Amino acid sequence: MSRTLGLLLCALALVPSFPAAAKTATQATRPDPASVTEQLAGLRYRSIGPYRGGRATAVAGVPGNDRQFYFGACGGGVWRTDDGGLSWRNLSDKDFKTGSVGAIAVAASDPNVIYVGMGEAPIRGNVSHGDGVYRSTDRGATWKRMGLENTRQIARVRVHPDNPDLVYAAALGHVWGPNPDRGIFRSKDGGKSWEKVLFVSDRTGASDLVMDPTNPRILYAGFWQVRRTPWSLESGGPEGGIWKSSDGGDTWTKLGGGLPEGSSARSE
Repeated sequence: MSRTLGLLLCALALVPSFPAAAKTATQATRPDPASVTEQLAGLRYRSIGPYRGGRATAVAGVPGNDRQFYFGACGGGVWRTDDGGLSWRNLSDKDFKTGSVGAIAVAASDPNVIYVGMGEAPIRGNVSHGDGVYRSTDRGATWKRMGLENTRQIARVRVHPDNPDLVYAAALGHVWGPNPDRGIFRSKDGGKSWEKVLFVSDRTGASDLVMDPTNPRILYAGFWQVRRTPWSLESGGPEGGIWKSSDGGDTWTKLGGGLPEGSSARSE
């Protein structure tokens, strides 16, 4: 009996070592993780619509909802899908006065709040202008125009992640000639009033605006000196470049230190 018990105890003492040994062997023979390119090799892009309005000039997702997206066209207004692109419906036809969309932003703290900046910013020969900023507080069921009508082309809209009423608009301005409604505009009351917080000149407008995801007080703005004529596109100039603000847009500094000097083209 004692001999049998001793053998049993010895066997039990050896059991925990078997999984560890197996795990070590598995780790030794496991191949390296596939690269991102290899993991995505089977994916193929396909058009999911909608098929009205021309090229896409603005898109936006909804935080926490991987099936809902907004799409803005150069001439077809704003659309939304609730099923990952299987179907789309237009949200803007009954309220908007123009059809060219430059930017869409959904408030992260309240996805019911959506801002749309009108007027496509990737300009070309047949560019269409917009008429300011529109705001919805019910996921696009109804809209109200919130000013900046004379900016014509709005390249980007950014919303503070914790405050849906604090919003920034990057306005490229008129493409056919000088005008003062360009630069970075800020609203602290949901678009009821706007202040121009960064202006370069009446011939150079904002082509992009980025908000630091870890600190919304840090902003980067791209500026583009550009003019369209019926026969040419005069793109680039010494007034273009990238500006940075560390205080939510109160003050700005033009960045250098390694960036190209002299004439610069579109920054985005």
